[in-house]
Amino acid sequence: MTTTVTPPDTTPAKEQTRSRLPKSARAGGTLHAGPIAYVILALFTIGSLFPLVWTAIAASRDNQRLAETPPPFWFGSNLFKNLEIAWRDANLGEAFLNTTIVAGVSAATIVFLSTIAGFAFAKLRFKGRNAMMLIVIGTMMVPPQLSVIPLYMMVAKLDWTDQLQAVIFPSLVSAFGVFFMRQYLIQALPDEIIEAARVDGASSWRVIWHVVFPAARPAMAVLGMLMFVQAWNDFLWPFLVLTQTGNPTVQVAIAGLGRGYTPDQSLIMAGAFLGTVPLLLVFAIFGKQIVGGIMQGAVKG
Repeated sequence: MTTTVTPPDTTPAKEQTRSRLPKSARAGGTLHAGPIAYVILALFTIGSLFPLVWTAIAASRDNQRLAETPPPFWFGSNLFKNLEIAWRDANLGEAFLNTTIVAGVSAATIVFLSTIAGFAFAKLRFKGRNAMMLIVIGTMMVPPQLSVIPLYMMVAKLDWTDQLQAVIFPSLVSAFGVFFMRQYLIQALPDEIIEAARVDGASSWRVIWHVVFPAARPAMAVLGMLMFVQAWNDFLWPFLVLTQTGNPTVQVAIAGLGRGYTPDQSLIMAGAFLGTVPLLLVFAIFGKQIVGGIMQGAVKG
């Protein structure tokens, strides 16, 4: 009688466990969302798009229809007419140019300075580093409204009222930007790469240009987008130091729309819609690169 001996299973336990998992749960497999996930995502998408859609609907109606109950929930026939009036009355062409200059210069400067400062706080060792970082974080807790009066006194003394530098210079640095870049570079930039560059004789500025900036590019893109949007939407400080007839930004120009005994809400909504379109275009053009950079940085980190 012949006895068949079954050889023992020498497959590692991890491989056995992995082979029993569904294909979607294995490394490299495709994860498929269920119907509940699609419903939740659809609700969030609708909720996110509703303010923009409602702005366009209100801009396509007249003031009398917007005052009725219930309000309109579909587009009217006055959209292009109201957009043309808002563009002309608010001088939005000049306002768009001014806001692009202010937001572009502020975002570029904040990204550049925040990356250098973030690298210093993340990788350099110097006396008082932690105390200085706490001070930077502490400034984020101070309401910006508290600095309006002394800042306006300084701008008036420099005779910068109604000039773009009055808006640009106070926004050239950002405590949030420094903190954001520090947290990113702590994980995304290994100390070994910096030490290797030092061994090769690279100076501090060469390390920043050839090591730090390439490693921080994903975070720099995200920070630049956030700071550009923040500068574009800023209202309080530009409204205080700029005028609607001098050098207005988009938000200051829109604030002058529809004024009168009865404010024209449809005209105000038309201006708000025009002010939102450039941000949508910027994200539509560069959004894929920014999201791809975030994912690339996450994988490398």
